[in-house]
Amino acid sequence: MSKEVFLTNEEEQEIVAAISMAEKETSGEIRVHIEKTTSKVPYDRALEVFEELKMHQTELKNGVLIYLAVADKTFVICGDKGINDVVPEDFWDTNKDAMMTHFKSGDFKQGLIDGIQKAGTQLKNYFPWQEGDTNELSNEISKG
Repeated sequence: MSKEVFLTNEEEQEIVAAISMAEKETSGEIRVHIEKTTSKVPYDRALEVFEELKMHQTELKNGVLIYLAVADKTFVICGDKGINDVVPEDFWDTNKDAMMTHFKSGDFKQGLIDGIQKAGTQLKNYFPWQEGDTNELSNEISKG
């Protein structure tokens, strides 16, 4: 019996590449965290992961986390205070809706890449890359 794989290694690498590309134009940080399930309210768990990944420690408070609980078929996008203070109020919801379209058709990789690109565009608008910016957080997908 083969274990069902949410994303192949190749797809994961494409997602990491999308994060790297998005971050080339911004000082913001984007992370993707995938776990099987959570016993907590997904948004609460996402905030916990945000903290565990030290995303609240970015200099400009401009980290964005895309959190997925695969078996629960749920996901959350949350941004730190710096980005939340400047994006349009409905930004995270419209981004989530765009991702959901891909997820519903089973294209998780493209849904994640779209979400990353949209978050990256907003981050670029408000937190453009500047000389001396460093990649404050890993681009690798974290797993719970």
